[in-house]
Amino acid sequence: MSDLAPDIHDLADGAAIVEYRDAPEDEANRAAVVLGEALLVERLPGLRDAVPGARTLFVAFDPRILPHEAVRREIRARSGLSSAPRPPRRHEIPVLYGVEMGPDLSELAARAGMSPEELCRRHAAGEYAVAFLGFAPGWAYLSGLDPALHAPRLPTPRPRVPAGSVAIGGPYTGVYPSATPGGWRLIGRAAVRLFDEEAEPAALFAPGDRVRFAAVAPGRFAALEAEIAAASSRVATSPGGRPAFRVVKSGVFASVQGAPRPGGGGSGLPPGGAMDESALAQGNALLGNPPDAAAVEMTLLGPELEALSSFFVCVSGAAMALERNGVTAFASAPLRVEVGDRLRFGPSREAMRAYLCVEGGLRAPGRLALTKRLEPGEILMVPPGAARDARAAARASESSNPSAKGAAELLLRVVLDPRRERFFERRAIETFLSQSFRVSSTSDRRGIRLEGPPLAAAGSSEMPPEGTARGTIQVPLDGQPILLGPDRPITGGYARVGAVIAADWPLAAQAPPGRAVRFAAVTLAEALAARAGIQFLSA
Repeated sequence: MSDLAPDIHDLADGAAIVEYRDAPEDEANRAAVVLGEALLVERLPGLRDAVPGARTLFVAFDPRILPHEAVRREIRARSGLSSAPRPPRRHEIPVLYGVEMGPDLSELAARAGMSPEELCRRHAAGEYAVAFLGFAPGWAYLSGLDPALHAPRLPTPRPRVPAGSVAIGGPYTGVYPSATPGGWRLIGRAAVRLFDEEAEPAALFAPGDRVRFAAVAPGRFAALEAEIAAASSRVATSPGGRPAFRVVKSGVFASVQGAPRPGGGGSGLPPGGAMDESALAQGNALLGNPPDAAAVEMTLLGPELEALSSFFVCVSGAAMALERNGVTAFASAPLRVEVGDRLRFGPSREAMRAYLCVEGGLRAPGRLALTKRLEPGEILMVPPGAARDARAAARASESSNPSAKGAAELLLRVVLDPRRERFFERRAIETFLSQSFRVSSTSDRRGIRLEGPPLAAAGSSEMPPEGTARGTIQVPLDGQPILLGPDRPITGGYARVGAVIAADWPLAAQAPPGRAVRFAAVTLAEALAARAGIQFLSA
């Protein structure tokens, strides 16, 4: 590999992109993979992740520990490194092609001037290389797609794509490892388990692997899917601890959330963690817990829980109606619950999310602590050795956390992407900074979707896939912005206009559907100064 001198762009406070813009894509991708491995293996203090893309390396870090200037020095010191490629592993993936499994197949075939059968034959005839992983846990971007099959992403991403869907996006093909939103074109369904949280490694594919697809008949496909379902149903061994709650009812969407888990972006793992870390820290402080101790994050309408032990709890964030054993209760200060108590959480008021903090904190589910919706019958545990620090609780501040309530319009500060004029017309940037948008009811932890005047692209609004930061504002082909959250696609190919600064993210996280939002551009220095004034930020 030749000595490539990359461009380094600051994207937001704590995020930068290393870009090999002028190199051939395969060479740029290889340089990004090698540089990312070199940065991660040295475990630089403050480095959170290094995620290769098609021709970039996304770098996330804590600028209070590892300043932007230091990141640039570390990158430049390692540019031009080379390494011997790993011997590739080979995989054959069984696929049921057809319009029932691939609703975009007929349209793609017509676009390519061939029959659906011919398109499927050509897709299955190719041998593909895993360029990099991203987007979702276990998702692999597969290069080597027949140019006749290249196709743009959907103008508006689907809210849900079934697990196993075989898809085409630009010059890549891939398989959705799990049910997730997505904007790629679907042509079939694969019978394969691409990600197993309890396995090591969790992802089936690794960069450099070779992949082929094999068309199978419906009967064979059904049998393979049944085998996968049976293997997936095994119950993981749970470590010890103390039972805290049994889930009686789930609510709209409740999950256990605590600190983000950086470092897994190269396998497509989002960092996760609480949407509103300031609210989580406030509730934990009142119980004497560490600020990022895991709690139940409750969205819009909370769950019903049965206490299995006696302990103190506290609720922070959005105001959410609470009943204990059918009687209205208040838990903005520590509240003791006893074995058998039923806690029922009603709708939130003015803001989006509340946190039920438990003394000692909760144990996140699964080995990788990925976000999972609480289900009836599930047992929530306090990890072994967890204890409440009464002195810390006594010192806890009563000041409120940032909230989305108040003014009619929510103002969010953003650092504009330095490459924005490649993707957007100048008037689109002016529209973004002058007009109001509203939070869509389709928003979730992956992304806060906005509705408003469309932002006009300068040509295509697609770009070679690259890593994303929390708060990244990406714009699909329909021109409607999406603010990427903690469970975001770790890489994406929609153009981005900028990123919400870390200090303002809690405000965005609490904005309910229908809330009006406006944006104001700030400099990186202003974003860093705002971040320095917030005690608990771990984006």
